[in-house]
Amino acid sequence: MTDFVEMFRHWHAGRSQVQIHQALGIDRKTIRKYLAPAVAQGLCPAPAEAFDEALWRQRIAGWFPELVDPCARALTWDRIDGHREWIDEQLKVPVTVATIAQRLRDDHGADVSESTVRRYIATTFADRGLEDKATVPRGAVDPGSEAQIDYGRMGMWTDPDTGKRVAVWMFAMILSCSRMLFVQPVLRMDQRSWNASHVAAFEFFGGVPARLVCDNLKTGVIRPDLYDPLINLAYGELAAFYGTLVDPARANKPKDKPRIERPMPYIRDSFFAGRQFGSLAQMQDEALRWATEVYGTHKHRGMDNALPNEVFAAVERDALAPLPRRGFEPVVYTLGVLGTDCHVRAGKAFYSAPWRLMGQKLTVRAAGDVVQIFHDGAVVATHVLHLSGRSTNFEHYPPQKVAHCLRTVTWCRTQAEQIGPAAVAVVAELSTVNAIHRLRSIQGIVGLRERYGAARLDAACARALAVGDPRYRTIKNILAAGAECDGQDSAESAVLPPALLRGPQAFGA
Repeated sequence: MTDFVEMFRHWHAGRSQVQIHQALGIDRKTIRKYLAPAVAQGLCPAPAEAFDEALWRQRIAGWFPELVDPCARALTWDRIDGHREWIDEQLKVPVTVATIAQRLRDDHGADVSESTVRRYIATTFADRGLEDKATVPRGAVDPGSEAQIDYGRMGMWTDPDTGKRVAVWMFAMILSCSRMLFVQPVLRMDQRSWNASHVAAFEFFGGVPARLVCDNLKTGVIRPDLYDPLINLAYGELAAFYGTLVDPARANKPKDKPRIERPMPYIRDSFFAGRQFGSLAQMQDEALRWATEVYGTHKHRGMDNALPNEVFAAVERDALAPLPRRGFEPVVYTLGVLGTDCHVRAGKAFYSAPWRLMGQKLTVRAAGDVVQIFHDGAVVATHVLHLSGRSTNFEHYPPQKVAHCLRTVTWCRTQAEQIGPAAVAVVAELSTVNAIHRLRSIQGIVGLRERYGAARLDAACARALAVGDPRYRTIKNILAAGAECDGQDSAESAVLPPALLRGPQAFGA
């Protein structure tokens, strides 16, 4: 009561709320709250009149009976005390007092003010040492001109589908004029998730702000710079598609985007802390509901206690640029070096590129089901998207390196048919056991045609079959010795061992 009397004494003397705050150390919101009954009754400061302390004590007791009657305070505290165990659990999370008061009103139907909850907790849980941090961003922004973006870690969550504990991150975008907020919980902070969250935010707002003030995450900004920041290729493509400007905040300068920095702890406390979710999809749906029904309906001091939902509908919704007619196709860029196997890695897959670019840095662009590989801004290869494994175009290999890959068993059989029946028989016999294992040998036999011709090769194959050794080395030695036609009329030539390829008649008597 003494403090209240002193506050009204200063007010009666004509001092402003700022002066009362500086003199007594009372928060200006508190001063405004407790001066409201006097203003409502038409009372005005009267510096020329003497301050009647007895009269003012009587007035204060009528306005605030809990100051003189402990029972009046007990009636209010009883409504809070019924949730004491729940409050204790929330404080252990921890959750801020402001969030506890909001949840008491919205979730538990307790009609109590935040200041009452704060006094109750300060008295009942005095050992907690609770304190609030407050930083209020200032400055007006034109409607539709700016959105501020940030990622914040919410905490750990047990996924019911897998039973694993995973970290949950919150993507948040706020419109600087109306303070309309979009939030989306995600489990990954990669390039695809970053762009997808932007698309979802634009659809949530129903339009696109002219400028995006983001943090310097690698998913958005590759190299921070005050004058010429290097924007991530995929993020730059998204910005160009929607016709907006990416204007990153300076590195380690959170005050460049204060309107999103301040809500992040509140999002963590009010939405995520102390709650359970059945799935990621349910968590994301609840986040949108919370952003609209809780954050969108709270009075914002930075806007003279206006509601974000109302300001957005009144002045900012129509100021946003319209959405394109077609949706943005997700795109992912990857930088890599072409290896000696003529493949570059993108994600878990490998894609081939021309061998002349080995050791060069390449840019891989994946959009939809198409993958394009760029070098110096020009497309050098195109592939179908693969989640893993290799995608190879044999034309990207040097000519002398692709023979084994292109000359399959089927190709060899076709070539053998052009050579002759003996060659067909040799290829068939070598293919019966393991065609892939003996592919090199089959390719070698077929390749002898280029040097010796089809007729001699077919005769050599017949000779090798006759001696029971249709191997590449045997056929090559027969052709080298010119013995493919020796002893064809002799019956004993059919039973000669492989070592006597020329026959005994070649040695003479």
